[in-house]
Amino acid sequence: MPAISLADVLAAADRIRPFVRPTPVHTSGTMDALAGRKLFFTCENFQTTGSFKYRGATNAVQKLDAATASRGVVTHSSGNHAQALALAAKVRGIPATVVMPRTAAAVKKQAVIGYGGRVVECEPTVADRLRVVNEIAATTGATLIPPYDHPDVIAGQGTAALELLADVPDLEAVVVPVGGGGMLSGYCVAMKGTDPAVTVFGAEPLNADDAARSLATGDRQPQVPPNSIADGLLTNLGDLTWPIIREHVAGVFTVTEAEIVAAMRLVWERMKLVIEPSAAVGVAVVLGEAFEGVTAGRVGVVLCGGNVSLDKLYW
Repeated sequence: MPAISLADVLAAADRIRPFVRPTPVHTSGTMDALAGRKLFFTCENFQTTGSFKYRGATNAVQKLDAATASRGVVTHSSGNHAQALALAAKVRGIPATVVMPRTAAAVKKQAVIGYGGRVVECEPTVADRLRVVNEIAATTGATLIPPYDHPDVIAGQGTAALELLADVPDLEAVVVPVGGGGMLSGYCVAMKGTDPAVTVFGAEPLNADDAARSLATGDRQPQVPPNSIADGLLTNLGDLTWPIIREHVAGVFTVTEAEIVAAMRLVWERMKLVIEPSAAVGVAVVLGEAFEGVTAGRVGVVLCGGNVSLDKLYW
């Protein structure tokens, strides 16, 4: 049985509506001409905290009962989920602790602190992250809200798909970046539950291609040591996200690092949108040669976030 249903996504949309921004859909004649089809870019880079992660974090935090919420929340993340959970907890008026690798960028740690979270450093290994976060949960009673493999997080991410469907009539396909799969699985449930005719595709860096390999084999594949500038897409598929993706995703396209950089620069220059490398992955897919075989004429592209350091531009 899937981790969530369309009813969960609809309930999440009602729950988070007072706190989360509806994000706009942008179009570009230049991008349409390059892709040979009509593209609709859903701009989660404009979401609060700069990424779609605020949807899932807010849904999970707001759903907690008062007694549970009072003990706070905890997670492990060095990226967008860290900031999203910190602010979601602040809005709810409860404490948030974020376990971050000691090697995480100082600007990311400061962002979490700026949103009201407490940062606890750990060694840069998955094992140490889990050890520290479990210790904090055990000693404080805080609720663990993981970055993607959680029903309420998945349902929250799916609310973006509902907005896209409402804004774009007759959408034929959508391309969603995939790392752990929280957003992609949320999109699957929302899209297939609302309009089963929409084809859902994943987009992934070639250097972090566990989702593509998993879908090709039918079994979840381990992530080989990833090496991509799309640092939001380097995690493994989750226990909850993988079955949904396996059932509903028509294919996962992979792109090279050079293609990611080129797509990111193109969006900055021609669409005047600041997106991060992870968001450029879907753009690179729809502009790539492999996607030419997809017949859909109206395609949504998820720009999942805009948190990028301006001190080091990739081009």
